[in-house]
This record gives sequence, structure tokens and C-alpha cells, in this order.
Amino acid sequence: MTDRVAVDAAPEGPRVTKRQVKTAQRREAVLRAAFGVFSERGFHNASLTEIAERADMTHAGVLHHFGSKDRLLIEVLRYRDGRGVDGLSGEPPEGAALLPHLVRTVGENEGKPGIVQAFSVLAAESVTDGHPAQQYFRDRMASLRATIAAAIADRTGRPRDDVGVTDGAAAVIAVMDGLQIQWLLSPDDVFMQRAAQLVIDAVTQYLADGVGSPS
Repeated sequence: MTDRVAVDAAPEGPRVTKRQVKTAQRREAVLRAAFGVFSERGFHNASLTEIAERADMTHAGVLHHFGSKDRLLIEVLRYRDGRGVDGLSGEPPEGAALLPHLVRTVGENEGKPGIVQAFSVLAAESVTDGHPAQQYFRDRMASLRATIAAAIADRTGRPRDDVGVTDGAAAVIAVMDGLQIQWLLSPDDVFMQRAAQLVIDAVTQYLADGVGSPS
């Protein structure tokens, strides 16, 4: 009896695995489609119907996998970060080594206009009341400011809580995000990597020289 049960149950393993793989593939197809639609139309103007069509799925199928448009947006953002397709690509180094890593990442993003567009559109939209990704972007910005502040502090020898260091971190992020918008509008006239390097060097040199701590 034991042998028979084992034989009868054996095929179930591969079937379950295939179902799981198929489900994962369908979810990724939806995430990729949603990423494209959100980047082109923003969250509010994006249609689940269009996302479903691009993923070769029904509207009901999209809802089956993600439950709602709000939930799909959050999963798209997590998918993007998990794949390293925006922001700090790969596993970022700690300390001062993060700063050249930032510059390299900016250069990599010059080859990913769709990803840059999606981030710019969704980040800008997130400041509106009730936007489902507002907390996501708030947390992301806070984490990024702290990480860059630590890198600036290590390079300049200033305390991490020094007001010049924290202001410098906010300024670096502002420049990087602003560069993305300028580049999207005029890709032949704006060189993000070069401009980002210039600003990071200027900020860190300014702080290393002992200035930049306003009262």
C-alpha cells in the first residue's frame, strides 16, 4: 500500500512545479506590461484593460493575480527595485565608495529611457493626495538620503548628522532626479553621468573645505 501511494503521488510534484512556474511567468508578464503602461500614462490614466491586453491576459486574470490596480502598482515598484532596473543598480557599496557607484548608475540609466520615464512619472505623481505609492516613495527617499549622507560624511570627514551633509545628500538626489527629467525631454543635450559627477564633486569638495553648515 505504501509503495502504491508513493507511485500514485509521484507525478504530483512536477505538476505543481509547472503550475508554479506558469503562474510566476504570468505574473511577470503582467508586471512588465504594467511597468510600460504606467511609464507612458501615469498611474491615474493607466487602464487595467490595456495592461491585460499587453500581457495577453484578461482583465479578470490581472485582478486574480494582483487584486487591484493599487496593489499592482506597488508590486511593479518592488519588481523594479528587485531587478535593479532603477536607482542603485546591483548591490550598492557602503561608505564613500557609494558616490562613484551613483555616477555609474546614472550612466547605466542613460541606456534605459523607459525605466527612467517610469520612475520620473510615478515619483512625481506620488506627491498627490491619496496616491497608493506615496508611502513607498517617501520611504525610498528617506533611505536614499540616509545612505548618500553616510557616503558624503565618509568622504568629507564630517559627522553624518551635520546639516551640511544632510543638505548635501538632498541636493545630490534633487540633481539626479532633475537630470532625468531634462534628459527625457532633451536626450541629445543633457549628459546625466557627467553632470552628476560634477555636482557630487562640487558638494563633497565644498563640505571638505569646512563650509556648508548654515546656522
